Amino acid sequence: MSAESSFLEKKNKSVQRLYYTKSNYMKLDREAFLEMLESHKRIIFKICHSYCRDSEDQKDLVQEVIVQLWNSYHKYDDRFKRSTWVYRIALNVAISAYRKKITRNKHFDRMEEDSFVDIKTTDEDEQDENILRLNQFIAELDELNRALMILYLDDHSHDEIASILNISVSNVGTKINRIKQKIKREWTQR
Repeated sequence: MSAESSFLEKKNKSVQRLYYTKSNYMKLDREAFLEMLESHKRIIFKICHSYCRDSEDQKDLVQEVIVQLWNSYHKYDDRFKRSTWVYRIALNVAISAYRKKITRNKHFDRMEEDSFVDIKTTDEDEQDENILRLNQFIAELDELNRALMILYLDDHSHDEIASILNISVSNVGTKINRIKQKIKREWTQR
């Protein structure tokens, strides 16, 4: 066997081992990603539901969040909690989609609501009226305050909220108190 063919044979085996190792790594990476998705799916669905009312838009947003999570998965910094990382990406994607939708709606005329057939799902029929009112109130908030309330209602600490939204802890407390006062005022008026 010539030195050249021996070298090529060793190189081929090396490439095969590298491919096998990379393939196994990708498989493990994929499995870990799917486990992470399963354990944090409530965060993703909650944010997507808060930023989109239409169920088809919600599904599209969920897919976009998952794609962004996958694209960023290798960049995850384990100094931070995984849920914080998921919240941050999901909120950024949702806010971007919300802004695109607003821009798109500026260029198109909306159809009159009486031209639609109103069909309610059983889940909507069963929701408590107060929860519906709270969801409506949250939907009317600006992007930052909406994200803040989602995190607050999900029992995140002020520190975690500040980290996710990239604002100060004192700002979190101030904003939450102002929103609570606004809710009280609107609740008593209705």
